[in-house]
Amino acid sequence: MNPLLRRGWFDRIVMAALTLLALAWMAPLLWVLALSFKPNEFLLRHTDVFLAPPYTLANYLDILQTSQVFRWLGNSALVALLQTVGVLVLSSLAGYGFARCEFPGRRVLFAVVMFGLAVPAQSVFIPLHRLFSEWNLQNTIAGLALPGLAAPFGVYLMTQYFKAIPAELEEAAMLDNASRFKTFLTIILPLTLPAQATLGIFTFLACWNDYLWPLVIATQPDMYTLTRGLASTQTNFAQSEGLGFLMAQAVFAGVPALMLYLFFQRHLVTAVAGTGKS
Repeated sequence: MNPLLRRGWFDRIVMAALTLLALAWMAPLLWVLALSFKPNEFLLRHTDVFLAPPYTLANYLDILQTSQVFRWLGNSALVALLQTVGVLVLSSLAGYGFARCEFPGRRVLFAVVMFGLAVPAQSVFIPLHRLFSEWNLQNTIAGLALPGLAAPFGVYLMTQYFKAIPAELEEAAMLDNASRFKTFLTIILPLTLPAQATLGIFTFLACWNDYLWPLVIATQPDMYTLTRGLASTQTNFAQSEGLGFLMAQAVFAGVPALMLYLFFQRHLVTAVAGTGKS
């Protein structure tokens, strides 16, 4: 058989296998979406019905009628935005410093930062809570956003991306008497937009979906994030308002993050490919 034809059949088999895996991965999401449109009374008897009626919007209307749901939505958006911007700024500056600047202890300091990847965030909740309590940052936007600014993965990603940019660009700019900061801001930083989009997506999604830290630091309902607030409406899952309502909550909280990912997804492959260079 012609090698090209053989390769074509192999590619088709791989694509078919990936399609099946994608469908298998999407099945739980479709199940959640389908149940969110089912009446809670119906789901007391049936939970295996996907497309068959009955349908209802009552579960979503119940969410919108929750008195503070839009306040929680605004808190989540503000905290995620502040944390994303902060991580992008700090990670870009730190990544450029590690990739381009020579200073004593650079390798040791980079290793210390990377060690942060091995430390579970939950392990520092108690000292963080005590620190933020002493600073009177409980039930504040700053208290919700500040811990996420420590982003070892962001520093690593930006460092690798800066290393992939040819140093000749900086040398040419400096020959024109441009300062290092001006070179970084006007020439090097714009070239990292794919990596920054990727880091921004990961940071925003992690902050948007975070539940544990808001559970610890936010004790007043008007300072809840969306995940914390929606969970507070279910005091006991065994005595909840219904499975359909729970599924509608999951969909309602996930749609903004999904829209953000779809909008920026084209940058992901570019950024990963860029960090693979050295």
